[in-house]
Amino acid sequence: MAVFEYKGFDAAGKAVSGSVDSDGAKNARAKLRKQGVFPTDVVEQNAKAGGVRGKGINIQIDFSKYFQRVSAQDLSSLTSQLSTLVGAGIPMVEALSAMIDQVENPKLRVVLAEVRDKVNEGSTLAQAMRDHKNIFSDLYVNMVRAGETSGALDVVLLRLAEYTESQVKLQGKLISAMIYPVLMTLVGLGIVLGLFVFVIPKIRRVFDTFGESLPFITRALLGVSDVVVGYWWAFFLLAAAAAFFFRKWVTTPEGRFKFDGYMLQVPIFGRLNRLVAVSRCCRTMSTLLNSGVPILSAMGIVATVVNNKVIEKAVVEASKNVTEGESLAGPLKASGQFPPIVTHMIAIGERTGELESMLGKVADAYDSEVDNMVGALTSLLEPVLILAMGGIVAFVAIAIMLPMMNMSAIAR
Repeated sequence: MAVFEYKGFDAAGKAVSGSVDSDGAKNARAKLRKQGVFPTDVVEQNAKAGGVRGKGINIQIDFSKYFQRVSAQDLSSLTSQLSTLVGAGIPMVEALSAMIDQVENPKLRVVLAEVRDKVNEGSTLAQAMRDHKNIFSDLYVNMVRAGETSGALDVVLLRLAEYTESQVKLQGKLISAMIYPVLMTLVGLGIVLGLFVFVIPKIRRVFDTFGESLPFITRALLGVSDVVVGYWWAFFLLAAAAAFFFRKWVTTPEGRFKFDGYMLQVPIFGRLNRLVAVSRCCRTMSTLLNSGVPILSAMGIVATVVNNKVIEKAVVEASKNVTEGESLAGPLKASGQFPPIVTHMIAIGERTGELESMLGKVADAYDSEVDNMVGALTSLLEPVLILAMGGIVAFVAIAIMLPMMNMSAIAR
């Protein structure tokens, strides 16, 4: 076990230093974090003394830092901790140095090091982050810029962390709503394919020995099995071609617009998609306005994060009207894409000067409705899928048993 010397800050923002025993620099940082210390520099004593072991050059390249994805949860944790350090009065360069040692994601660590170097050279935090759009979105950069301009960067970062966390939770709700029916459907398809490919062809040989005409339901089952076994490659090619042309179509502006419109109209899930889109729109707008971002800039950012071209078009059109001096609620209502209660609350917010507060309340209400709808859908889909699978199995069982029962009756 080696001894590491460290420098850093405690939770109150006070500079601290000392030494810690650990079997590696990474574990030393983890040990310090558990003690409430944000390390900015961790150096092994032997390495600090300049000791050299071995000869030649030892180059190690960690390719994971270039390919590993930075998740929304990684970004939320980073933002929350950076808010704490900035709020404690720690200079930005030292706060970023502490976060470089704090984060576990290799790619994010590399990006933070580049951001720190640019800030150290005189750039603002927003300017340094703007060069990494694959990590820090326009929403993120604009909120940081607003926080730096207003002198309330720690407050804005905290709002940004809360916003990112809310979007992670919202995405998790959607995934939880879809994962069960998708898994059940895949299991059902696997069972059906197994029956048609492995079980029914063997039973067919038994039926061929009967020498009697088979019931229609049995002939239909055997016919489907023959098609699946004999032409499986055709199904594979058709599925691949359909996926290829669908992807090509949906990447065109017209195709994406029509597809997003359909996703808002499809039975059951259409309402859920609309709730999520409206919630994301209102939450983003509320967060930006609360952070001091001008309304036109905020609407431009909202249009890029709403993730639905139909809703995006409604926001862009409303933005044009706001530029001409009109209200926000009117064009959103005219678009027909926002529920009346939403546009009504926005209108009240505009009249009272509490627009950001009203938007936040709408987002809270719709998040709650998404929770309720996800629970209801899960409860509804479970018995429906079980009944569907049971119906398929019952059909196969009847088709197999019916000729056997007929032969038994003839034998008597």
